[in-house]
Order: sequence, then structure tokens, then C-alpha cells
Amino acid sequence: MDLTPPGLADVHAARARLQGLLRPTPLIRHPLLAQELGLDVWVKHENHNPTCAFKVRGGLNLIGTLDPGARAAGVVTATTGNHGQSIALACQRYGVPCTIVVPLGNNPEKNAAMRAYGATVVEHGRDFDEARGLVEQLAAERGARYVHSANEPLLVAGVATYALEIFEDLPDVDVIFVPIGGGSGAAGCVTVRDGLGKPTWIVGVQAAGADAFARSWRGPQRVIGERVATFAEGMATRVTFDLTFGILKRGLHDVVTLGEDDLRDGVRLALRATHNLAEGAGAAPLVAARAWRDRLAGKRVVCVMSGGNLDLRTLRQVLGADGA
Repeated sequence: MDLTPPGLADVHAARARLQGLLRPTPLIRHPLLAQELGLDVWVKHENHNPTCAFKVRGGLNLIGTLDPGARAAGVVTATTGNHGQSIALACQRYGVPCTIVVPLGNNPEKNAAMRAYGATVVEHGRDFDEARGLVEQLAAERGARYVHSANEPLLVAGVATYALEIFEDLPDVDVIFVPIGGGSGAAGCVTVRDGLGKPTWIVGVQAAGADAFARSWRGPQRVIGERVATFAEGMATRVTFDLTFGILKRGLHDVVTLGEDDLRDGVRLALRATHNLAEGAGAAPLVAARAWRDRLAGKRVVCVMSGGNLDLRTLRQVLGADGA
């Protein structure tokens, strides 16, 4: 597997490949949010993509580069939903057979969306990392292309196109808050920031109940978590990945970890102040920016709303916790 980090030229090549397939997503300054946070804050609405998440950029970029033999053999991947929808949509477009393994009890609405794109969805394991184990077995048995959710330079280059849009729309952005699960989104932001020679801080956001990345980034060695305990599926992983961790270890400014109450409050904040439905990971940057309010005075801040795929059951629980 090629783990050479992509560069700015790879991101521009990805954008050319995505031309006509995806539109740039909006970067919006919501007055209510700016007022509530007391910051000059903008939201990059990756939840406005066709799959309601940023991952679609990477899936279309990678699947679009497969040769005819690889397309015929098909692909397999593991996901909690947004990566899987990305690969399923791309495979549907390019006529590639697609099998996606999700954890038992995975978000049923994300499962339904992947099946609607024509993917075969298999439920296996207690979490993403156990689901990933079955994928590796299936890839070996079938000779299919295993699409890793993070260790794929083409995925990182594809999702990095949203960072290119941020810097083009707001060249003087000081801080970008971005959620970290596998780390492809944050790695894309670092890649573009470095390629453009900008001083912007890239700050990762993690759930305290799935903080293997944060502990690995801060500590002397990478760690593996025993379990994940968060409703924020986009950040629910117990491990770090070689490609994205290498990029982020060098280029990330800091990591903010948030508890479940904070993440639920983030979903409500997104609804109240931006009138957007954000899943837990997508809302996390808003709460992280609020927590850092004092040190962000006078800075121009972007929060990446990475996805909006929150199922109805979880949304009811989140709103119920607020007395709604």
C-alpha cells in the first residue's frame, strides 16, 4: 500500500477530477453563531454535499482512478456510514461492485442510504475496528480492492479539496477546527495549509469517549483504545492510521476533546444558530471553538461541519436532553 502523503498538486488534480461531479460547498458566516460564540466564525458546510458529508470527495476521487480490472473485481470497505456512502455513491457512478461492512447496530439510516446507492451492506463486529477486520478477510478471498478509510492518499487528496475552497474563499483564516475520526479531513487541511505556506492553526476535535488519536498525538507513542463510547459516529474509532497520523503528528496545532454532553449541545447549537442539522462529529468544531473563545479573540475562525447524517432516534435523544 502506497502511504506517500499527497501534496498540493495532488489536491489540484483531485479537484480537476471532481469537476462536474461536485459543487463547492458554502462557507457561511452565521450572525447568530458569531453572536453566541463571540467570535468571527465561519462554517464550512460539508453537510451540503450529495451524501451530506465531506467523505464523498475522497470516494469519487479514488474510485475514479481505478483501472478496468480493478473496477471489475470490485471494492470492499468498512465504515460507520459517511465513508461508506462516499464509496457506494462513487461505485454506483462508475459501475463498480461494492461491499461495505458496518458494525452491528450501526446507524440504520446510513445503512439504508448505502444500500440505496447499490452497495451490499454486511453487519459485523462491535465497532468500526472489528468491522474492518472482516473487510481485510473479504478482500483477500475475493481479490477485491480494499479501500481503507484513511490510509489512502487519493482519499486524503480528494477530501482536501474542501480545504482548498476554504483558503480561496477566506485567505486570511487564522484557525480551522475539524473533527478527527480516521483523520483524512484534518490531514487534508494540513496538506493544503502547508502547500500554500499559510500560518493557519489546524485544530482537531475528538470525542473523549474515543480519544485514541488525541492520546497518541500528545504522548510518546500511539495507543489503541479498548472501546468507543460516543454517539458521534464520525469520530468513533479506537486506533490511529499510519498515513493520516503521520501528517497530523507533524502539522496539527492542537486537539480538543469533548464529552458527550458537549457533543449533544453542539448538535443543538448547530440547529439553533445555523439552522443546519449536524451529526455529532459535524457539530463538534462549534463547541470546540466556544471552549477556546478566550484564546481566539481577534482571530478569524472556520468550523468544518463535516456531516449531517444524524438518525431520527439519536436526534430525538439529543433534543430530549434539552427539554425539547
